[in-house]
Amino acid sequence: MKILGVLNQKGGVGKTTLSTCLSVAFEEDNKKVALIDLDPQATACFWSDTRNKNTPAVVSIQPVRLKSMINAARDANTDIVIIDGAAIQKEIAYDVAQFADYIIIPTKTAVFDVTSMQETVKIIKKNNVPYSIILNMVSPSGQEIDDFKKMTSDLNIPLCNTSIGNRKDFFRAQNMGLAVQEYDREGKGAEEIIQVYKYIIKQLYT
Repeated sequence: MKILGVLNQKGGVGKTTLSTCLSVAFEEDNKKVALIDLDPQATACFWSDTRNKNTPAVVSIQPVRLKSMINAARDANTDIVIIDGAAIQKEIAYDVAQFADYIIIPTKTAVFDVTSMQETVKIIKKNNVPYSIILNMVSPSGQEIDDFKKMTSDLNIPLCNTSIGNRKDFFRAQNMGLAVQEYDREGKGAEEIIQVYKYIIKQLYT
């Protein structure tokens, strides 16, 4: 069983949207998925409640129950556990890093988002967990993207080779309890998620 953490101490960077879309991507790849929602707002659980499907399995828990829930997932022969972390709370990043095989950090390019991303990276590095940054909710072009890529390169911070655009399809899908690739399989959002999924698969299994 593999464990993927989705973390950033900054809210509003798309952690839950990415977590739910990746959960569906793993499931469509014939993997048994458990999505653990550590956010007190339980947004991933709300997404699950609006679905017309019983899968992927989504559960909202307090961080203190993380170890027991991971053990339960392992006992249930789960292939992949995705942990949707909460904003603000540094302790959650530490908790997730204790168990994760890999961590992705979605971020936007705004200065406050970048600062928070760097703080999250520090926590993960202390725990020696492999990770990478995913640029999320980005504009089609702009100097900010080039500046961000240069910054991560200069700091030797790994960056996913696919960025995710700021697309209405993600929000529309989320409101319907769908992943973006279920909402519009031919759309650019679906294409981006599939490319990110392939990137993560390579990091987890090679």
